[in-house]
Amino acid sequence: MGLGSTAKKIQTVADTAEKMYRRLNALRKEVESTKRTVEDTGGRVQSLEDEIAEQRVILEAIGDELDVDIEAAIDDADLEDTDTDAETDDSEEIPVEEGNGDDDSVDSNKSDSDGGDDSGGDGDDSDEAKPSQ
Repeated sequence: MGLGSTAKKIQTVADTAEKMYRRLNALRKEVESTKRTVEDTGGRVQSLEDEIAEQRVILEAIGDELDVDIEAAIDDADLEDTDTDAETDDSEEIPVEEGNGDDDSVDSNKSDSDGGDDSGGDGDDSDEAKPSQ
């Protein structure tokens, strides 16, 4: 009976390691996707800032030519604080690119993201498929 119990414990450890490996790969893909999204967004923000700077130069040149007091016009304008209008929704779902199909996708591990400890318990994972040997 000692060898059977040991084999079951080893199988449980192997199954847990396999689940952790799949989760780690899914997390790695999410991080890479998020990194690409942040880099792309940074590039777009930079190009928009450059475009706004160009437009400001053009508008100031037009204002100078028409003898418009630019500072007074800016002071008179009803400009709202753009930081308060640009609140982000933290609950917004970030799209994650799917893998090439040779391992679990991120969506298959959504139920594991509840913060629960899947490694504890009685060690009986009979509801999960065991790899054949």
